[in-house]
Amino acid sequence: MISDLAPVFRSATAADVAAIVALVESAYRGESGRRGWTTESDLLDGRRTDALLVAELLASPDSAVLLAQVGDQLLACCHLEKHGHSAYFGMFAVDPSRQNGGLGKQVLAEAERFARDVWHCAAMHMKVIDARRELIAWYERRGYRRTGEYSPFPYGDERVGIPRRDDLRFELMIKDFSEAMP
Repeated sequence: MISDLAPVFRSATAADVAAIVALVESAYRGESGRRGWTTESDLLDGRRTDALLVAELLASPDSAVLLAQVGDQLLACCHLEKHGHSAYFGMFAVDPSRQNGGLGKQVLAEAERFARDVWHCAAMHMKVIDARRELIAWYERRGYRRTGEYSPFPYGDERVGIPRRDDLRFELMIKDFSEAMP
């Protein structure tokens, strides 16, 4: 059974763009996203990403999209971008039917390993919509700390969604790898 197999991690290529877009859309938007707990459907309408944006991420220097798959089935992905001694973590998506089974923890751990061991980063950071309390708590349980540093939501940029509320903003969260070491 595919759900019993351990995922294989690899870096995405241009041939993966359509599958990445489909996965991200299924995890964050519409009815399929409501099957998992990561949906943003109550906060945002519209698209979460598109093929052009994913292709740009793949072509960008100091950028990687990591995939978790079993056989040919894409189960999860995330985007990493090197910013000096820190890696930005984003576009994190797990197939809604595979959420709550530990796969997200595995993907996050692999992203941290990549940032530390391949890019020699000392930290990883991300921006999370601050209305996503349970997601913020999930990251806190994995060693990320809230900074209280906020940035505005890009209202008017439909490439990241069409807001359903007018109070959205991002909070910066950081994990210092030296603090996380035993």
